[in-house]
Amino acid sequence: MSGYTLVSHALCPYVQRAAIVLAEKGLAFERVSIDLDAKPDWFGAISPTGKVPLLRVRRAQGETILFESSVICEYIEDCHPAPPLHPADALARAVHRGWMEFGSTLLADIWGLETARDAVTLERYRRAVLAKALRLESVLGDGPYFAGAGFGLVDAVFAPAWRYFDTFDGLCELGVFTDTPRLRRWRHALAQRPSVRAAVAADYGDRLIDFLRRHNAVLLHSAVATSGRSGP
Repeated sequence: MSGYTLVSHALCPYVQRAAIVLAEKGLAFERVSIDLDAKPDWFGAISPTGKVPLLRVRRAQGETILFESSVICEYIEDCHPAPPLHPADALARAVHRGWMEFGSTLLADIWGLETARDAVTLERYRRAVLAKALRLESVLGDGPYFAGAGFGLVDAVFAPAWRYFDTFDGLCELGVFTDTPRLRRWRHALAQRPSVRAAVAADYGDRLIDFLRRHNAVLLHSAVATSGRSGP
């Protein structure tokens, strides 16, 4: 039998992906959080990239360290195929994997959005996020999830991205969901999923606000943020 330890950070969306997938598979795992600004020595010794998540996989023959969230999620899917989180069809799987990569580029834009220190930079990243939201709107169906009724790995990838806006929405109107009704429904369905809710601690929102303060984020000053402009 394997044992899993997920090395984490409280705000990392990539950690959330792995935690969601582990929960969807019904797998017990230990979670160890670290401070990325003061990384412990043991972490540096086992993390080739110096990033989270790491999945420590313990088996009878010893421990193996997996890094990169996509690799971790695919490994869990391979080893624990029930319930399936990827389509059975190879072409459909490839399509989903492409959208998962798209989700990573969305997170890069969200990082720019949350760390922007002036209105011009904020608007540039707002437009980038909005453009991706509109592209997703064009491929989403009736839901409730990305590919219909079944929750999949692609949903686990996007759920942490939309979670940011639970906090952002209380600061200013970014217009990301104004003209994206399918995306709004998808976001709501993901937010209600038990695995998604459990992927962060109860103080996630407070921690995110603290992160914004420490980075002097312009998002905290709604007077200089966009006022709901929906056009890209």
